[in-house]
Amino acid sequence: MSAIENLPISFKERLRAHFSIARLDHSLKNVFVLPGIVVPLSVSPELVTWGLAGRLLLAFLAITLIACSNYVLNEVLDAPFDRLHPVKRNRPAARGLVHTGWAYVQWLAMMLAGIAVSLFVSRMFTVFALALWIMGCLYNIPPIRTKDVPYLDVLTESINNPLRMLLGWYAVTSVLIPPVSLLIAYWMIGCYFMALKRFSELSEIRTKTDAGAYRASFKHYSPESLLVSVVFYASTASLFLGAFIIRYRIELILGFPLVALTMAIYLKLSFKAGSAVQNPEKLYREPLLMASFLATVLVMGLLLFIRIPQLENFFMPTLPQSHVASGSSSKTT
Repeated sequence: MSAIENLPISFKERLRAHFSIARLDHSLKNVFVLPGIVVPLSVSPELVTWGLAGRLLLAFLAITLIACSNYVLNEVLDAPFDRLHPVKRNRPAARGLVHTGWAYVQWLAMMLAGIAVSLFVSRMFTVFALALWIMGCLYNIPPIRTKDVPYLDVLTESINNPLRMLLGWYAVTSVLIPPVSLLIAYWMIGCYFMALKRFSELSEIRTKTDAGAYRASFKHYSPESLLVSVVFYASTASLFLGAFIIRYRIELILGFPLVALTMAIYLKLSFKAGSAVQNPEKLYREPLLMASFLATVLVMGLLLFIRIPQLENFFMPTLPQSHVASGSSSKTT
């Protein structure tokens, strides 16, 4: 227990602080579960049953509990570093309003409650709910603490994106298997957003020493290296999203310009002072980004349920297939 925790704090204030560190306002991130729900339903509409709504409600409750458990751990372990940040030093744990022992009980209790609820959804859902919690541990707990390792911090934090997609998927079906190309694209898009968050944070910290004291990975980053990584993540995400679109649902290619527009707007936002990119739960305050994002979700969602055969003809291969060419060559010889 830190010395600051010995200061007189009322029970009500302490309770409010423990509620706050669960970060329920971050539940907005559960929107990343939706593609995992919508894609299998677009392939097999018969999956829509009377029991689906109740199962989805349990799924979102379980995901929220697991995510909140991870936030509690993050808040407690990051408190010493948050005190060095001009904004995050106002967090409850950084201010000494959180009782460390109670916080660890809260962390485990929320995880156990989340896993218990998961068992009512499906076995595979429970497996990935546990995986989401374990990733939170690897990200936050020393000596592994991947958030302190450059690039690995972005990769391990962003893997929560495909995990959330898998949770949505297995809340709907345990028969269909999610496409690997879509999972990788989702992972890389998450890396793109996370790397821009790091870039925005680093750009506003005055010195390299201050940056390294606040976040260990910042000792090895520079704004330039982060922007280079952003290009890599965006390119990789586009490659695998394109592979999914061509292989499974060519109609989605019509919505790709909106995906690119949303990514471009997000990139521009990361250059603003005090950008909401640093606090994704506040992105709803950016009207242009929200308009682009909602248009993207709406169009891509509709295109999942619309068939346009002409597009398949338009993008039909015009060059000989390699295996066909080699086969005809072997026949000739």
